[in-house]
Amino acid sequence: MDFALPAAIAILERTPNTLRALLEGLGPEWTDSDEGPDTWSPYVVLGHLIHGENADWIPRARIILEQGPDRRFTPFDRFAQFRESEGKSLAQLLDELDRLRAANLATLTGWKLTEAQLALEGEHPAFGAVTLRQLLATWVAHDLGHLAQVTRVMAKQYRDAVGPWRAYLPVMDR
Repeated sequence: MDFALPAAIAILERTPNTLRALLEGLGPEWTDSDEGPDTWSPYVVLGHLIHGENADWIPRARIILEQGPDRRFTPFDRFAQFRESEGKSLAQLLDELDRLRAANLATLTGWKLTEAQLALEGEHPAFGAVTLRQLLATWVAHDLGHLAQVTRVMAKQYRDAVGPWRAYLPVMDR
């Protein structure tokens, strides 16, 4: 599938509501559980997505669109959510993601990007030259990957409870 901005926005605008539908009102046995050491719970993933709204997608898109002399992205702190989410409830994080995503999508659609703009480049600290099109496609894939992660982590809470059906549930062993 080739990147198309309207299709990308259709996914990006659904992520906050999808997470709200999955997580709102659930207890910590669902929202705070993870897959073991160095893995993330749904709560942590939510904080990570919020940090991305503040520090990744739109800020990096601005760098690309400005085409200034320094198009190098600031390195992204993949663990900032542990500090930034501290003391916040899940409900607060869901509300924050809603608000930030709506604002970022308003910015994105307000740019009325052209094919020429989507082809503009910035410089990723690890990958080198990347286009705006690639950055926006990655935003979509990143959301979908974390939605899959959240549901996988939640499914694994019943890994033992499903008994022999585990043989038919590959999600339990991923």
